[in-house]
Amino acid sequence: MRYRLGVDVGGTFTDVLLLEETSGTTFRAKTPSTPADQSIGVLNGVTKVCAEAGINLSKVGQVLHGTTVATNAILQNKGAKVGLVTTDGFRQVLQIARSFVPGGLAGWIIWPKPEPLAKLEDTVEVIGRIGADASEVTALDEDQARAALRSLAGNGIEALTISLINSYANNAHEKQVAAWAEEELPGIPVSISSHVLPEMREYERTLTTVANSYVQPEVSRYVRNLDNSLREKGIEAPLSILRSDGGLVQSAKAAEDPVSLLLSGPAGGVTGAVWFAEQAGFTDFLTFDMGGTSTDVALVLKGEPRIGRETKVGDLSVRATSVDVRTVGAGGGSIAHVPELTKALRVGPQSAGADPGPAAYGAGGTEPTVTDANVVLGYLPSELAGGEVSLDVEAGRTAVATVADAMGLASPEVAAAGIVDIVNENMFGALRLVSVQQGFDPRDFALVSFGGAGPLHANALGKLTGSWPVIVPPSPGVLCAYGDATTCLRDESARTLIRAFSETTDSELCTALAELAESAAGRLAAEGVPAEQQTAKYQVDLRYHGQGFEIPVDLDPAVLESGEVLAGLGEAFDAEHQRLFSFLLKNEREVINLRVTVSGPRPEVAWKELAQGNADPAAALVKTTEVWMDGAYVSAGIYDRSKLLAGNVVTGPAVITEMDSTTLVLSGHAATVHTSASLLIRPV
Repeated sequence: MRYRLGVDVGGTFTDVLLLEETSGTTFRAKTPSTPADQSIGVLNGVTKVCAEAGINLSKVGQVLHGTTVATNAILQNKGAKVGLVTTDGFRQVLQIARSFVPGGLAGWIIWPKPEPLAKLEDTVEVIGRIGADASEVTALDEDQARAALRSLAGNGIEALTISLINSYANNAHEKQVAAWAEEELPGIPVSISSHVLPEMREYERTLTTVANSYVQPEVSRYVRNLDNSLREKGIEAPLSILRSDGGLVQSAKAAEDPVSLLLSGPAGGVTGAVWFAEQAGFTDFLTFDMGGTSTDVALVLKGEPRIGRETKVGDLSVRATSVDVRTVGAGGGSIAHVPELTKALRVGPQSAGADPGPAAYGAGGTEPTVTDANVVLGYLPSELAGGEVSLDVEAGRTAVATVADAMGLASPEVAAAGIVDIVNENMFGALRLVSVQQGFDPRDFALVSFGGAGPLHANALGKLTGSWPVIVPPSPGVLCAYGDATTCLRDESARTLIRAFSETTDSELCTALAELAESAAGRLAAEGVPAEQQTAKYQVDLRYHGQGFEIPVDLDPAVLESGEVLAGLGEAFDAEHQRLFSFLLKNEREVINLRVTVSGPRPEVAWKELAQGNADPAAALVKTTEVWMDGAYVSAGIYDRSKLLAGNVVTGPAVITEMDSTTLVLSGHAATVHTSASLLIRPV
């Protein structure tokens, strides 16, 4: 038997999934996360799940891990002290940045500009310059460069970034300065921009490379500790880390390029959703991951998540490939409030967090939250997870009553329904960002819901978007760990090649793409993926001449093989531009960046087929209760999901409970149990 171990670390819990590849049998464990050292919580979960499965830890063949170490280092400002080396005259590249201020027209008045990750006093210049045509304009001054590096040593830096002008075209100067840095700053990890992001635009390239240096020591330390601890426990299996684009990378490579891990956590959920949606027969869908503080949404087209070229964490936006995930501050812990000035109900983005949490948790919280509203409406039973979790219904009702009083509403139930409606609209807005704003009609997609709070709001989001069916995978609270366990190794190569269509040829582009593919394939082969098992995907950034931005366009491998690359790119670019902006220009098109992603094979993991039953779900009915729906109390059944069989149809109003989540089926809708154990909710 071959076992794959998927591990996802969240802010509150660490989810571990043990998957037996041949039968598809799974074992799950949830343990408290240990923020001071995430590896402790991971090891606790691994030990627990292996004990539950009755196997020795040495039987684990692979460990696949989604981590928030890099993300937390950014959000908590706990990264390394970074030294930055720039070309003479470019010392203030991070301070000048881009002339963009978030928010409304007056945003520049109140917006506190974030401090750069590399301070100006830790930034030095070196004399020497490469031209945009890759020629050497000014030779490096070795004595001056070494003196500048020595000055950084006196500043106590913990990581070094080297980002020189036009190094994407010729990185000889960067490599030379890096060699001198190894001598002048022994033991300091060095990131060079031509390796991290070999693309044009000095600010984005410098910022991304500095971010890589900022999180590198922390990620390296964590990966090394976890790897050693796993081996001490008897697990000799290789450790792979989930990248922001949903692929895997071996731990040593992850420690070198940690900027590619910034959205490792959300990417795991999207890849897990892909796996379960495929089992249910769907390839086009929206994903909806609702937790306690925020909601992440994404779009999957033809079984492939939409990939973006920008990764945003807090105030930081870097140029790194990642799943196009949008986040909104709406979760189970989002606080409802009524501003005195407007008397208009607001929900979030403030959150009660895990401590004290919603009032219904009975841990000292008093402010009304979305969870409290669901308790008042009867959507969350007073006992969850077989009685392991008890909710204080009266405390939740008291908290929500403050909203009713502030707005002069008839009852807490009316206020609770308003809270739920508003948070649903907030999440609907996020779903529109990845669908309507990108030129996609959400009615053409299904909706996959997961996360601890997602299934409770999924049916309502299906009504708002018109996305059917709403798919609720089994154990939606640990779906990210499924994603970690069911994806593949991946590597990427990129290059800037600025050419107008009239100034290049099919042959030149084919040669350049082939070189990039060979480079990425070689690195993947070094990680143990044979060439015959690799697949390559090609992407080219294009724009009209005179435009200040590019549009990534996927290049069909068949077009590449035919040799008609320019014609194929032009047709794909026009279609994408029309979809995004509803118009085309007559300007000449330009190639800006080339990118090739090489992936290994997806694991052949069987899925366990659910036992077949008939349409009647009566065997899973726990009890009947009253819930507030459509402005009145109605009778609803509470069902135990673990007792549902394939083919069962649960007609709303109904509540379906399981260990890590609760699914609400609204009146006028029904949830059909698929053989893959997913719930498919549709209008009756």
